[in-house]
Amino acid sequence: MIEKRDAPSGTMRAGVLHPDLHLSVEERPVPIPSAGDVLVQVSAVGICGSDTHYVRHGRIGDFVVREPLILGHEAAGTIVAVGAGVDAARIGERVSIEPQRPDPTSAETMRGAYNLCPHMRFYATPPVDGALAGFVTIGAAFAHPIPDEISDEAAALFEPLSVGIASMRKAGVGPGDAVLIAGAGPIGLMCAQVARASGLTRIVLSEPDPERRTRAQDFGATETIAPGTELAPVDAFIDASGVAVAVTAGLRALRPGGRAVLVGMGADTMDLPVSLIQNREIVLTGVFRYANTWPTARALVTSGAVDLDAMVTAHYGLDEIAEALDSDRIPGMIKAVVHPQVSRCATRGGPESTRKDRS
Repeated sequence: MIEKRDAPSGTMRAGVLHPDLHLSVEERPVPIPSAGDVLVQVSAVGICGSDTHYVRHGRIGDFVVREPLILGHEAAGTIVAVGAGVDAARIGERVSIEPQRPDPTSAETMRGAYNLCPHMRFYATPPVDGALAGFVTIGAAFAHPIPDEISDEAAALFEPLSVGIASMRKAGVGPGDAVLIAGAGPIGLMCAQVARASGLTRIVLSEPDPERRTRAQDFGATETIAPGTELAPVDAFIDASGVAVAVTAGLRALRPGGRAVLVGMGADTMDLPVSLIQNREIVLTGVFRYANTWPTARALVTSGAVDLDAMVTAHYGLDEIAEALDSDRIPGMIKAVVHPQVSRCATRGGPESTRKDRS
């Protein structure tokens, strides 16, 4: 069902976006791990909304595709080589990649908020290449070991799960609380799963698409509503839509002293009900990536509290990256995964197993 290609020695295949927004699969040198780095043979890469945004618009805010860029930042694979200072015993280890390279000396990194480091080098954020390639390098501490029972696809999705974890941490809610989540895309569903795992008893998901509302019930939502529906006050609001009217509605749904967390990428500016925010003393904040989330992601998935495999709805080979990057337009799609070691998947079902243990 699958046509496989051996990883070449010295070169690898990579999915590249060009400044004129055309995509190609090219031969690139296999990267050499520097001191403190590991070299990972990439087995699975999730497609993110930021990848599709770069393909369709060539930029996200100030980050502009001005030279050829390898896309992809949700990745997992196996360590095949290590740089100086890294224990060679790690070779052969299956890992989930945290796609960040913060400056270890920045003030933000030193206080633990390394996601806010102004010198961050993040996969697939111009001009830094990403993971839609045969191999990548990453700092050894950002290659997180995964147990055999976690699939490569699930390990790749630790990255968007980390956004959900960071969002729920910012929301400041716990057992018995209520949250409203706007948007039933991958991040909204991740937030719902984390909310369920955190013991929230009321998880309301607002989404205009009826099919998505139904699907959200499988991922933790206790209530699903169409936008504009009146509802009882909630303790926290998480916007995973980026839509201005959804943000305003979410703020109005908060109880006094509630917290609002903006996650979705939408307009650079929007009008907000300032008097409402002041009079109810609403705490309004944002989420930019994540920090210190991978151990939590691994615990949630290993325990079964979060199901990432159920979110994978299509598989693609590297030669099919154009299809993969346009798959968000397919009805019912949640998450597409690309397998860089495979040219084409004959069916959207993809590989039978990517777990290390196939017994």
